[in-house]
Amino acid sequence: MGLILKRFLQEVKKIIAEKSLGNEMVSVSARPLTPEEAIGNPVHNDYPLLKGKERMMQAVFQDTKGHAFSDHTGNFTGSLAQVLNLSMDSNFHRALLVATANAVLRRMSIISKSCHCKDHDPVICASHLVDALSPFSPRRVGMIGDQPRLLEAVAGKFEVRICDRDPEKIGTIQSGILIEDAEVYRDIKKWADLLLVTGTTLVNNTIDNFTGDIPVVYYGITITGAAKLLNFNHFCPLGR
Repeated sequence: MGLILKRFLQEVKKIIAEKSLGNEMVSVSARPLTPEEAIGNPVHNDYPLLKGKERMMQAVFQDTKGHAFSDHTGNFTGSLAQVLNLSMDSNFHRALLVATANAVLRRMSIISKSCHCKDHDPVICASHLVDALSPFSPRRVGMIGDQPRLLEAVAGKFEVRICDRDPEKIGTIQSGILIEDAEVYRDIKKWADLLLVTGTTLVNNTIDNFTGDIPVVYYGITITGAAKLLNFNHFCPLGR
């Protein structure tokens, strides 16, 4: 288990203990959402959800929903304690934990958003990105994980390098920017003065790779709970 995920899990367990829920049997369920359920019908069709590369896990805790992206999804029904004590050795288990934690934290009003935006929201979301990054005064932005609308937004304003894990994207050009292999992330870290990192790195166990001496802004609904508890910079203006 990575250090950041471990810290997040410890904070979630602490909150559950403080609320005296640790020994109670709480019904938790999670299932992979269809693309339409997760993102609706956006104007563009190039999002990973719509291309089948990732799916959205949905956990339900006391009628409150929480989401997390993962490339490994499945179904689960059990107690909150069972979720918290899963071995964090697969993307499925990590996604189940993160989605469940987002639902619990939303239920407790610790976070105000726990579900993915839908329909036209991704375009509107991207229109806020440059303003969100401007306090950091970046010149070079390194983007970890491709979100096409966000890439469009930064490509017109900053020098940008981007890497992604999807072999079908590597070597292609988006918004005038070459998408590089994820293995070059070290070079991108050295080159950039700000990293814009997908929150799914919390699920795929790579998030520890992106800590360092330059600012990091995590984007997306997946990392909402962790960003709140661990005080990370977070961009997800239209989460629901």
